[in-house]
Parts: sequence; C-alpha cells; structure tokens
Amino acid sequence: MALREDSATFRQEVELEDEGKVYGLTVTGGFDFAADKGHLGVDLQGGAIDHSDQVFADGEIYISGSEGIGKGAWGVMPRDEAEAHYLLRAPLNDPEHVLLQIAAMHKISREGEEDVQGVRTVHYRGILDHRTVTLRMAPEVSAVLDEVRDMLGSDLPVFADAWLDARGRLVQTRTSVNISGTRATLTMALSDIGEPVRVTVPQAADTISVTGVSGILNG
Repeated sequence: MALREDSATFRQEVELEDEGKVYGLTVTGGFDFAADKGHLGVDLQGGAIDHSDQVFADGEIYISGSEGIGKGAWGVMPRDEAEAHYLLRAPLNDPEHVLLQIAAMHKISREGEEDVQGVRTVHYRGILDHRTVTLRMAPEVSAVLDEVRDMLGSDLPVFADAWLDARGRLVQTRTSVNISGTRATLTMALSDIGEPVRVTVPQAADTISVTGVSGILNG
C-alpha cells in the first residue's frame, strides 16, 4: 500500500452515531507524506463551531477555529502529542494516522475488483486489533474501550477496507464499527497522487501554544 513516500489530495467523510445522535464531518486537504507536511479543513454541518483549519509542518500542528483559540489566532502543539478522542478518529484529523491503521489490518481477504473514483481497483478487507484501534487515543477514551473489550471477551469488531490501483497505490480506505448503538465510519478518498502540496505556516505572532484540543472537529 505505497503512499507514505508520496503526496496526495484527500477527502474524509466521517459518520458518527452515538445514543441516537448522528454527526457528519467532512475533512479535505492535501498532504506530503514524505515531507510530513500538509493542510486540511474540517466542516461540521450545524455545529456550534462548524469549521476548523489545521496545518502540519516542522513537527507541529497549527489549529484555528477551535474552542479557546481566538479569531485570527492559531493554536500550535507538537504533532506527536495530539490524541484522538473518538472511536476511529485520527488525532487532529492526521491522515497519516489513518494510513498507519490501514497498514496494520490483518486477516485480510480479497473482495474483488471495483471502480472507485473512475479508477479500477482491487478491494481488500481486514480487521483492526485493539492496539491499532486505540493507537494515540486519549487515556480516558482508551480506558472505556478497554472496558468494552473486557465485557465482550474479545476485540471490538472493527473492519478496515483498502482499495488499491494497478500500481498498488491507495485510492480509498475505510474503517468502520457498529456495536451497541455506537456506529462510526471513516472513509478517505485519495487523488492527485504525487502532485506538489503547498503549505503556508502561520506567522509566529499569530500563534499560541496549547497542550491539547478537543471537540468533535478535532478528532
């Protein structure tokens, strides 16, 4: 599943359902995985805060449009300290986190050939183990999933799908789970593979250090 040494435009569709409430998020942007830099925008229809922008560069993540960060300002924190606060969400929507999870899927089966975004692909399906599902998850959220696993007596039934083109490049990924009224699906489509990704880093005068950010926009 070659992509970690390349760049791409991506679009994530996130669906979360919890206790009867359904949330739909869209994350769009571009990422240079080889250079560890990129940018993205997150939109939540009907949310009190309905848009956030994030920039990844030089080992940092810059966040705007988040609670506690003033208008025109950017919060900044080390990329490796960001945590996920929801099942199947990536820390601050980091697309590379999704690739790491997909690469770790096991019990893989070949599901057949499909056309995705006008590209002929081979569809593979596998499952994610508990360690992969809770990768870089906030401790309080991970603890809840540990309890659920203990009650089930096995790992949560989390499925992973990958669609690869004839050159072995990812065209689309999906992770999904549906258990006890909680449903989560994250679909990521990739395009413009190999095209340059330009990133504008916020001015230092416009940034404030933050130790963490939460909220449904931020993963």
